[in-house]
Amino acid sequence: MTKPTLLVLAAGMGSRYGGLKQIDPVGAHGETIIDYSIYDAMRAGFGKIVFVIRRDIEEPFKKMVGVRFEKKIPVAYVFQELDQLPPGFSIPPGRSKPWGTGQAILMAADIIREPFAAINADDFYGANSFRLLAEHLRSSADFTMVGFTLRNTISEFGSVARGVCKTTADGFLESVTELTKIERDGAGAKAAGDEGKTLPLTGDETVSMNMWGFTPALFGNLREGFIAFLKRQGSEEKSEFYIPAAVNDIVRAGRARVKVLRSPDSWFGVTYREDRPFVVEGIRRLIARGDYPEKL
Repeated sequence: MTKPTLLVLAAGMGSRYGGLKQIDPVGAHGETIIDYSIYDAMRAGFGKIVFVIRRDIEEPFKKMVGVRFEKKIPVAYVFQELDQLPPGFSIPPGRSKPWGTGQAILMAADIIREPFAAINADDFYGANSFRLLAEHLRSSADFTMVGFTLRNTISEFGSVARGVCKTTADGFLESVTELTKIERDGAGAKAAGDEGKTLPLTGDETVSMNMWGFTPALFGNLREGFIAFLKRQGSEEKSEFYIPAAVNDIVRAGRARVKVLRSPDSWFGVTYREDRPFVVEGIRRLIARGDYPEKL
């Protein structure tokens, strides 16, 4: 049986964080969040790791992260750059921001031939999340998404963007809406709505943290979606082609089904530099509980 591949999205610029958060240590012996994700993925049965990075971070990334795994599991690298655009499109003046997670995944189209998971480099998803994902990828041709509870994914130090999901009665994704500027609001939360209005949220919503499972059938759909995005918004300096929006379009067009899996694990994330001590403490508790060795 073919083992699934893990695609790690590590090209984000980390503007809100104020540093290269992909390689910032959070473990007692210098481990990064990526180290824990790959440790969990390997014991869940993933057979290859593909990192999406930028050329300008290639050397430090390989030295601090990639070299740790190259003797344990096959590792490959692909690069997300602004100029990697379909024919007929060009970088708009003044744009420095990457084109988003949808384009990042598309960069791996030439080297992934098997079912694969896609995750953020700076999110800690938990061992059970990877087991659920691996089991699905080995047993189903449907796409999948591991969902988390919104209130458990909000930073105390600033707003976040999340894909808020609606599901069918049998647990398949009906729609995912990318909301921005989500903040705590009492026992619930609030987000930026249309025309400057505030959108109230309960905090119990299922959200995407970009932990997806796909087959290579995704790539053709992503190419079409990226071209459509560039036609609409390719002249803008900051608009991004988000994978939740791309998946939403695929689902609505009836091209694929997406099974929503609910993870029992705690999620930790580093959106802002101030989040880091909470991640360090959360991992320390998991080590003390025996979920991870003190040194990976």
